Amino acid sequence: MIAIGASDVPDLSLRARLTELLEGIDPWDEQERAHLATAAEWIASGAPLYRTQKPDVPTMHLVSYFVALDEARGELLLVAHRRAGLWLPSGGHVEPMEDPWETVLRECCEELRTEAVPSGVSGKNPFFLTVTRTRGQGQHTDVSLWYVLTSEVGDIASFDEDEFEAIKWLSLQQVLAEPGDTLDPHMHRFTSKLMAALARGSDLGTPAGR
Repeated sequence: MIAIGASDVPDLSLRARLTELLEGIDPWDEQERAHLATAAEWIASGAPLYRTQKPDVPTMHLVSYFVALDEARGELLLVAHRRAGLWLPSGGHVEPMEDPWETVLRECCEELRTEAVPSGVSGKNPFFLTVTRTRGQGQHTDVSLWYVLTSEVGDIASFDEDEFEAIKWLSLQQVLAEPGDTLDPHMHRFTSKLMAALARGSDLGTPAGR
């Protein structure tokens, strides 16, 4: 019998919460299905979940991405990340014992100078999940929960210039037309899944995910 101390309870509770979040994601394709299985196994293993030292300790850790979506215009926001050298969604590392949605709330204020408002696509729950090996020095693996926020193009007028060189709004079709090597490696797949969800919501006459 393994004794569980009081200090272990919050960690177990958060691992259960993360498992619940993963189970709520409907996989878009076989790659996302495989990534969900990898993430679930990692969470259940008891391995450390959070980055404790930049850039790669531990070598696998949690990230929250958030994609600002202007649904009326059919456009989403990407940022030119200085360190990654790619156009990415906004996001950040989940802090120890932090719920990933709390990460979204914190990082949205820090990076885009605005409040995070959940979209009807998936509410306060993640819409997409990826497991990605980073490039360059300090290579590590990001387990990224992707959230969708509702916004309007005019809502975001400034951003964290230490992190990003620029920001731009693109239509979903324009994102799919962008060269894959200029974007997060899963951006095209995310966008295709988002387009399908929005189409389903439109067919039902209600916001997607409701």
